[in-house]
Amino acid sequence: MTLVKFNNGLKNNAHPFFNDVFDSLLNDSFIGDKLVARIPAVNIAENDNEFHIELAVPGLKKEDFKINLDKNILTVAAEKKTGETADTKKYSKREYSYNSFVRSFTLPDSVDHSKIEADYTDGILTLTVAKREEAKFQSREIAVK
Repeated sequence: MTLVKFNNGLKNNAHPFFNDVFDSLLNDSFIGDKLVARIPAVNIAENDNEFHIELAVPGLKKEDFKINLDKNILTVAAEKKTGETADTKKYSKREYSYNSFVRSFTLPDSVDHSKIEADYTDGILTLTVAKREEAKFQSREIAVK
């Protein structure tokens, strides 16, 4: 039995050398890292009293974050520059890195805009958004007549 590999029309078989060169160029980790969007993962949870928004943003400091509220849009942004030092060494190669992101969340009308808190611990930015008293779910028993 012979194993035959099919390309399904994805690559041009005119010259395999070109395919290998382009594959290695596009899959290079240096280029690949620069092309990948660096948007943090988010978990959003809700309970009776508040919303919890958690962003996974390791490697940042509290001072790197800028959190704004404009009407019902909560925006979380961060900027970090790395590689900047005042060394007088002569470098043959030195790579700078500049990372930033912006995430926006549309808040429902049930939130209390004056009670939004942020906490950054162990690489997790936690935003706690309180609900207004009249928007909180109140349970009660309903009698059958």
